[in-house]
Amino acid sequence: MLQTAPMLPGLGPHLVPQLGALASASRLLGSIASVPPQHGGAGFQAVRGFATGAVSTPAASSPGHKPAATHAPPTRLDLKPGAGSFAAGAVAPHPGINPARMAADSASAAAGASGDAALAESYMAHPAYSDEYVESVRPTHVTPQKLHQHVGLRTIQVFRYLFDKATGYTPTGSMTEAQWLRRMIFLETVAGCPGMVAGMLRHLKSLRSMSRDRGWIHTLLEEAENERMHLITFLQLRQPGPAFRAMVILAQGVFFNAYFIAYLLSPRTCHAFVGFLEEEAVKTYTHALVEIDAGRLWKDTPAPPVAVQYWGLKPGANMRDLILAVRADEACHAHVNHTLSQLNPSTDANPFATGASQLP
Repeated sequence: MLQTAPMLPGLGPHLVPQLGALASASRLLGSIASVPPQHGGAGFQAVRGFATGAVSTPAASSPGHKPAATHAPPTRLDLKPGAGSFAAGAVAPHPGINPARMAADSASAAAGASGDAALAESYMAHPAYSDEYVESVRPTHVTPQKLHQHVGLRTIQVFRYLFDKATGYTPTGSMTEAQWLRRMIFLETVAGCPGMVAGMLRHLKSLRSMSRDRGWIHTLLEEAENERMHLITFLQLRQPGPAFRAMVILAQGVFFNAYFIAYLLSPRTCHAFVGFLEEEAVKTYTHALVEIDAGRLWKDTPAPPVAVQYWGLKPGANMRDLILAVRADEACHAHVNHTLSQLNPSTDANPFATGASQLP
């Protein structure tokens, strides 16, 4: 990302020392990224917590070098095989930062003319998936076992029923491209709230208690950023009118404050709620893919450039490639939040922190 600095307007000599420090930090991160994983998972990228090794490039091994052992799954989690768990092959977290992709982002940003065109939309870690993985994602469901899970599931079922009735959506019906985009845009404005609220509350708690967070904040904020990028991408295809924007403001005001209070009362219930919400999102995007494959949506429509950059899509990527990536994101969020909902938010460490590459 440092390559973009000389292209930015208004860069004065007084910033040279700061850039020198940034260059040193960049070299340090580069050296970290090249270090073989300490906790297993072939091709695991250090620097980033969501790791599976699915698309990472394994570090070259010296002759006679034994591959690192796979990181053992945490034993305190109680996700039963076949119930939508990662171990059962249902979903996987983001593989992590891809250094080559980040360099490409920087070069792309530097090629921009000026202003917004010279900057990437997101400088947080990007999701990176293989073609095989995104095609394999399917709707899954974690069967609720405890009260907070049942509360989260019932709440989502009520919300989905009301929203589907209000928008005329049915899981098997057809909608126009404009109707699909209206639904996706509205839902993404809501989906971007939980991670930000939870991350903010944990951040503030860490400050006032003067204690460590145990690794949750980054994962939560990155989830919020990922959902925001879904929104930014879909906005390249449709710009809502004043009435729609007013509804978004109203919904955000109500949902943000309701989730804020709920998270203070029961973080585990809130994470279960988001886990089931993301399960529904996977169903919706799977329906959209069925419509695309049937030729009823976005025929030969290219993916917006911001999506190609963010997900590292192949040249010439189309809307199907985009929806596949978004669906994989939602599957990731479902897995992460279901996992967090089973942890003690006050004492347990975030299992998605760097090093935990194999999770149930």
